[in-house]
Amino acid sequence: MAPAAQICYSPFDYAVHEDPYPFYARLRDEAPLYRNDELGFWALSRHADVSAAFRDHATFSNSHGVSLEPSAWGPQAHRTMSFLALDPPRHTRMRALVSKGFTPRRVKEMADGIRALARRHLEPALDKREFDFVADFAGLLPMDVISEMMGVPEADRAEVRRLADLVVHREEGLNDVPPAGMEAALTLVGYYQDMVAERRRRPSGDLTSALLDAEIDGDRLDDTEIIAFLFLMVVAGNETTTKLLANALYWGSLNPEQAAKPFGDPARVDDWVEETLRYDTSSQMLARLVARDVELHGRRVPAGDRMLLLVGSANRDPRVFPDADVYDLDRDTSQLVSFGGGRHFCLGANLARLEARIALGELVRRVASYEVDHERAERVHSVNVRGFAALPVRVEVR
Repeated sequence: MAPAAQICYSPFDYAVHEDPYPFYARLRDEAPLYRNDELGFWALSRHADVSAAFRDHATFSNSHGVSLEPSAWGPQAHRTMSFLALDPPRHTRMRALVSKGFTPRRVKEMADGIRALARRHLEPALDKREFDFVADFAGLLPMDVISEMMGVPEADRAEVRRLADLVVHREEGLNDVPPAGMEAALTLVGYYQDMVAERRRRPSGDLTSALLDAEIDGDRLDDTEIIAFLFLMVVAGNETTTKLLANALYWGSLNPEQAAKPFGDPARVDDWVEETLRYDTSSQMLARLVARDVELHGRRVPAGDRMLLLVGSANRDPRVFPDADVYDLDRDTSQLVSFGGGRHFCLGANLARLEARIALGELVRRVASYEVDHERAERVHSVNVRGFAALPVRVEVR
């Protein structure tokens, strides 16, 4: 076996974007605490270490954000990443206030609206028989769901989605947010600024108005906090759900005996969603600031360093998931860490699962079989997010 020194892992590497799992397997076995001196980070890859770190916010702090890029990392990260870049007590306060506009009941009540949106996008796509699953369906639905929640007018949604895509896209050889992504982020922030100001003048029944109304013991969110949360929603919430839907279709096409389960029995769509979340999760890694010296795998990690929690690797750890590299809808996925853990467990997890269940449920209801054009499938290039920018498909309609 090659010595650990020969492993080279960088989340900026396009080869990692194409297939990170061989890298992860070596990290788990040979360097469970990995160090990259050039980029200045440590990485944890085993399930036990990643899930323990998620629950230890006193050691692994969110105060500098969750992304490795220099422009996204630092004490000001909360300005665009909201409570994802805060620790208690500020995180506790912010999450409590935001949760008031994001209750499980509010999410549940959205099911009929999500189904109507799914059908509205799916029907014209199916009429064509051949279409790009991302551009014509998976990329539209989550953006519409979030936009309806927030009160973004229909006429603006295509442009908001284009900007959100630019924010997460990464250029080969550039270890930071590209200029186009920075510009897109500023444009989005400006757009939400105007929207919040408009809701202050004329409240409506949307999430933006609910956030302006949210109050606990006289404490309210200010405009910058609301804008940061809206930005987080459109980048994190929209992107990850789009990627989940396309990942499910892609892996189903490569494992037809597994895809046959939900297509034969729509009650199995849940299993399709959960195994895709485990097998190839949208959010591959999250960064943390090491807040105090910690010893891991016989080495001291000093306070002030950066630690990457490799979620994609933890979900493929054979110590927790037998035959972890096999895509199997019959497995127990209850230990997956795709939505994080502890205090920072993803607030949008219920919504993402609901959207995916409805979207894929509508697909199996209307489609008898499908093929993916693997040659023309295009991966997205991003440090944190894994999935497809384009996924051409051909369908047989029921």
